[in-house]
Amino acid sequence: MRKYFGTDGIRGRVGEPNISPDFVLKLGWAAGRVLGQGPGSTILIGKDTRISGYMFESALEAGLAAAGVNIRLLGPMSTPGVAYLTRTFRAAAGIVITASHNPYQDNGIKFFSADGDKLPDEVELAIEAELERPLHTVDAAALGKARRVEDAGGRYIEFCKSTIPAAMNFRGLKLVVDCAHGATYNTAPHVFEELGAEVLPMGTEPDGLNINRNVGSTSPGALCKAVVEAGADLGIAFDGDGDRVLMVNSRGAMVDGDDLLYIIARSRQTAGTLRGDVVGTLMSNLGFEHALHRLGIGFARTQVGDRYIMEHLKRTDAILGGEPSGHIICRDRTSTGDGIVAALQVLAALRRLEVSLDDLCAEVEHYPQVLINIRLPERREIVSLPAVVDAVFMAEQELAGRGRVLLRPSGTEPLVRVMVEGAEGAQVQALADRLAAVVRDQISAGAA
Repeated sequence: MRKYFGTDGIRGRVGEPNISPDFVLKLGWAAGRVLGQGPGSTILIGKDTRISGYMFESALEAGLAAAGVNIRLLGPMSTPGVAYLTRTFRAAAGIVITASHNPYQDNGIKFFSADGDKLPDEVELAIEAELERPLHTVDAAALGKARRVEDAGGRYIEFCKSTIPAAMNFRGLKLVVDCAHGATYNTAPHVFEELGAEVLPMGTEPDGLNINRNVGSTSPGALCKAVVEAGADLGIAFDGDGDRVLMVNSRGAMVDGDDLLYIIARSRQTAGTLRGDVVGTLMSNLGFEHALHRLGIGFARTQVGDRYIMEHLKRTDAILGGEPSGHIICRDRTSTGDGIVAALQVLAALRRLEVSLDDLCAEVEHYPQVLINIRLPERREIVSLPAVVDAVFMAEQELAGRGRVLLRPSGTEPLVRVMVEGAEGAQVQALADRLAAVVRDQISAGAA
């Protein structure tokens, strides 16, 4: 069992025990001890635009230097940008200071291996073991040195552009690009402009406090309005650390990660480059799965979380996976979920297939899906109780193979998530409400 690491690094409220300057300093030292590859090894540090990023950057720098590791500071850089630069610098590891789509009051630390992959469990456990030991500094002559990488943004921009054919451009496209006042603010607009699109940027004025506030992929309302008002062809929304992307069509309607993944898969199939099943999660819409099957494309589900998608892709040597939230992994282009790279693959698909975003999205009929989160007074096993199991069985019988029922505990909060999906919206809502009532009754009975 991991004590500090969650499903995606370490995250929490700034100032709490695991997200404090003293803890992060020691975390840097512990990571340097485990990930450093001998004298003179280098670890990169990037961050999103939260005000606390300055503090934690300094703490990590001090801890890594104390462990004898050299540091390269990237400044504001997306999570996938750090993964890419870690590979190109032949660094021992990469670290990102970010809390992704959370508000500025939160922050966290993500790690990448030398290959640009997320760390395996055994490496995270080794770092946790070092955290339990007293911190001791290497000899003064062996201390790590820090240097800022001045051209980090330019390097990443060129990489993003290289993921589509060199002869392709987006001239004639008018795009609204929403960077969530986050880590893509100084890279994403340039990528699309340099490929010929007319770009109307928004969410590109970070002040340390406004990351994800009423903008970005988790708050797309402003982008929907801006696309319609500007008469744009489409809008693109990233989250605070740039590993998620959603789109908005010309009518101001949202296009989620399932739709975007379908478009990329369809394009890869047409080009003859699709390999293996497309991989989604338990939350991927059933209509998306059916649309892939109509094309003869296989589909596999994993637990919720992009790390599980990546594990499945690697195990089966497949190349495409993603989540409705906009985490999309194009393993034939990069080593992790990358919002800019995924958006480029969608735009390239539209050009290659000579169709509009609306045309391709019309091929995916989304089934109504209702999700109800029920808070637990404490972490308890609820979903396996006989009354809950019976209620799930009855709901599945009513759906008669034309829908899905999913009850699962949250991996990060004391919640039970009740999800029902099916062809008829009224039936789906009624079944979800009924299941939620059963779960609440069992919670109350347990409390009594």
